[in-house]
Amino acid sequence: MISRFAPSTTGEAHPGTLLSAQMIADLAWLGLDWDETISQLDRRADHEAALDRLAAAGRLYPCKCTRADRVAGIYQNTCRDRGPIDWRKTKEPVRLRLDDGRVELRDDSGLELSQTPAIEAGDPVVRRRDGVIAYQLVVVVDDAASGVTRIVRGRDIAPSTATQVVIQRQLGVPTPAYRHHLLLLEPRGDKLAKLHGSVTATTLRSRYRADELCGILACGVGLRDRPDPCRPAELVGEFAWDRVTDADRICTWTDHLEIS
Repeated sequence: MISRFAPSTTGEAHPGTLLSAQMIADLAWLGLDWDETISQLDRRADHEAALDRLAAAGRLYPCKCTRADRVAGIYQNTCRDRGPIDWRKTKEPVRLRLDDGRVELRDDSGLELSQTPAIEAGDPVVRRRDGVIAYQLVVVVDDAASGVTRIVRGRDIAPSTATQVVIQRQLGVPTPAYRHHLLLLEPRGDKLAKLHGSVTATTLRSRYRADELCGILACGVGLRDRPDPCRPAELVGEFAWDRVTDADRICTWTDHLEIS
């Protein structure tokens, strides 16, 4: 089994990212390890090759729409008739025309992921206006290149799964197994996030030993009955998904971390 943790480098890790894994410096401190570290920047040639394949199939088109043109936040595929294009030369965002069929899918927890992504999510941007190749395509290419067989991630990403499955099919790469876990939430109910001022790993490291924090996280999600200190390696042998709570948990910080 090959899995991965692919954080966006927008700031320090917080308890939500620590729940699954975290940035490299904090991984070692907490006691987690890994087999390989890969930078997306090193795979630019693979990402461009994928765009070339999709362009050759007539799947890419430039988009002139703004956020204001969306309906309930969903892109309406307004510019679909503007392709095909040379994606390297256009200065506009480039979208991928998805297949219109429905994807029937459940993850390993039984979470319903079935969707007609071309309608319910809209054709995704695959190359941004600034030239950056976008998440939905990059993650599919990187997973395939690494031979990823199982993806475990938070439920906030679940709505993207059907879109990624369609892209996998269009590129002819395998579809991994998926599992989406609970989220740590702020008291007001929003997803815990760095942009919302969540407590950072640096602060947590100044307050707790690694085994103390690991015990709090393990207890908070149901893997331990008490928040006694432990190391990640101790949790591996006793891990079972039916011990992990399905319900999202509230995470608060005053001078200590509490998950309730």
